[in-house]
Amino acid sequence: MAKPSWKPVIVGVDASSEAQDAVRFGQKLSQATGAPLVLVHAVREYWIPFADEQLGERTKELRQALLDTARAQVATLLADCVPPEVLNQLIVRFGRAPVVLHQVAEETGAGLVILGGKHHTVLDRWTGGSTSHNTVRTLGLPVLVVPKGADRAFRRILVSLDVSAAAEITLAAAERYVKAFGAELKVLSVIEPPVILPEVTPPMATTEFYAMAEDALEQRIWPLVHAPAEKIVRYGQPVETILREAHDWNADLVIVGSHGKGWGERLMLGSVTERLLSHLPTALLIVPAKGERVVTETIPELPAKAKGAAPPKRKRAVAESVR
Repeated sequence: MAKPSWKPVIVGVDASSEAQDAVRFGQKLSQATGAPLVLVHAVREYWIPFADEQLGERTKELRQALLDTARAQVATLLADCVPPEVLNQLIVRFGRAPVVLHQVAEETGAGLVILGGKHHTVLDRWTGGSTSHNTVRTLGLPVLVVPKGADRAFRRILVSLDVSAAAEITLAAAERYVKAFGAELKVLSVIEPPVILPEVTPPMATTEFYAMAEDALEQRIWPLVHAPAEKIVRYGQPVETILREAHDWNADLVIVGSHGKGWGERLMLGSVTERLLSHLPTALLIVPAKGERVVTETIPELPAKAKGAAPPKRKRAVAESVR
């Protein structure tokens, strides 16, 4: 059976071992899917804007020298990772990495960006120190972040879905990777406990809340799963639950949808995507949901979340196999 057509895949690179991991992963993906591979390196202009008046016409010469030096350094590091014909087409430009990646993605019609995963502190991320975090926030394309030392093919793919507009597009991406790699698929949905507000009477019992959430999965999410897969429901906090499931199942790739939360929401509350990027238990694919159609009609708002409620005894969707 013919493989589906894949758009070009961009790999953001620099002079680091993480970049080597990303390029090797990109090469495997290219070989498996036939997607053209495009390497991109961004060079920051820290001093040139302040030197224009002093250097005059020499500024252009120095800019080119800086680009050439950066290209040589990156090409030397990646020489053993990709074929020469790919390395010879390395794109090197001035600018912040997320901006340059966005420019090249638009020019090439890319469908995916791959980055090497690096661990950053919260301060690093919020002062612009993490290319992966900033790229996920701004690019509007799926971003695959590869952990350091990753060298396995995709044999087990875990996709996490909720009852939202992100579910359909996230699942479609997961099934595409399953088809390309012949991988095993597990579909996970995490139901968070409802929040109990002080001095506020809950509109429904906790067991009723869980039952309503399970019914929404049965009606709106599970019918979207077309590939052979195991469907499971877990109860708890999303990040911790996804990390535990990925570890216990030994997943090679975790796929989640990005809901595009605003800056204030991420800073105050964090988001599943941001926190998974920080932990990066395995290769992580973030699929943006912005602009995609809703799964079905709008789902009525459920009661707010709450602490420590036990899950119901009935778990109809737990560990159900789809054939």
